[in-house]
Amino acid sequence: MKKIEAIIKPFKLDEVREALSEIGVSGLTVTEVKGFGRQKGHTELYRGAEYVVDFLPKVKIEIVIPNELVDRSIDAIVKAARTGKIGDGKIFVTAVEQVVRIRTGETNEAAI
Repeated sequence: MKKIEAIIKPFKLDEVREALSEIGVSGLTVTEVKGFGRQKGHTELYRGAEYVVDFLPKVKIEIVIPNELVDRSIDAIVKAARTGKIGDGKIFVTAVEQVVRIRTGETNEAAI
C-alpha cells in the first residue's frame, strides 16, 4: 500500500477528485494548507501599501491506495491539476505499513 500526498492549487480540487474517482479511488482526505516553493509568494497592493504574501493557499489531498493503483493515480492527479504555470504543486508517495479501520477492526487492504 502507498500513501499519496498531493499539494495542488485550490481551484483544481474538483477536477482532481473527479479524475481519481474515475480510476476507482473511493476515499480521500483534503486539508487547506499554505506554503510556497520556487515561486516564493508574491507582492500585493492593499490601500496603497505594498506587502508580500509569503504563504500561498494550497490544498493537500491524501489517499492510501493499493500498489497497483499508484501510477494511474499519479497520472490522474498530474493531468487534472496541471495548469502549466509555476505553483502547480507536488506529489509525494510513501509506503504504508499498516492500516486499521477503527469501526470494524479490518486491517490493511480490507481497511482501505
